[in-house]
Amino acid sequence: MKKLSILAIAFAAIAFAACGGKKSAQADEAVDSVKSFEQQQIEASIKMHMDSIASELGKLKTLPFLQEGKDGISLTKQEKQVKPDYLLPASVADEATTLTEKYRTMSALSVDKKIAALYEMPTEDYEKAVTKLASDINDPSFKAIEDANTIFETTTTLYDEMEKNGRINYFWQLASAALVEQLYIINQNSDKFLSNFNDEAAANVTFRIVLILDAVNRLAQYDPDIEPVAQALAPLDALNATTVAEMKEQLVKTKEQINAARKALIK
Repeated sequence: MKKLSILAIAFAAIAFAACGGKKSAQADEAVDSVKSFEQQQIEASIKMHMDSIASELGKLKTLPFLQEGKDGISLTKQEKQVKPDYLLPASVADEATTLTEKYRTMSALSVDKKIAALYEMPTEDYEKAVTKLASDINDPSFKAIEDANTIFETTTTLYDEMEKNGRINYFWQLASAALVEQLYIINQNSDKFLSNFNDEAAANVTFRIVLILDAVNRLAQYDPDIEPVAQALAPLDALNATTVAEMKEQLVKTKEQINAARKALIK
């Protein structure tokens, strides 16, 4: 594409010299036409790549500790008595001011609501916060989701709807916040939250990180709103576990980076 641009500019210069500048307008139009074509090709390429990443992400199961029923985890009566003090308060919804902050906060709170429910903690405030954020955001794509509190799952259905509604970049804001919040929570009690992981599930977490990092790093070249997200997530590339044991060890080593990413994404 760069070669096309160079040729177009060279052609414009030659035309200007030969015609004494009389046809400069036509030459400029030719250059603009090539630039427009190049931009269309770039945008099409980016979209194709984003679609591919989202498709792969959509194939991954929800992390085991957030799954329902027999595939999820269960807590003993004694474990439920020790309530987690690391969850985000529902009030952070009021502190989210920009649209990107609202998307990310909504995603993180939907993860925390699942953990609160697991410990049989009240979840009404989380539900109200998520509902308020969804209303503030006013994204028609959310109509494709039966329950806004499951938005952290970032399904292919949601991606397709957000793409139709011109919100594709915000999908990756949702996915990034959900990823960081899940990793942060696992680190708070890895013995429990990794107890129903197998090596395949651990490898899927690594793959999830790779996919999201790929998406935000590419988009950061064109979207200034997602550049801070890419920077916050960059240290997570150190997580490349293929077994549960590796994951547990790597999560400990990257704990500070995960904590920093959480602070960067959720104000």
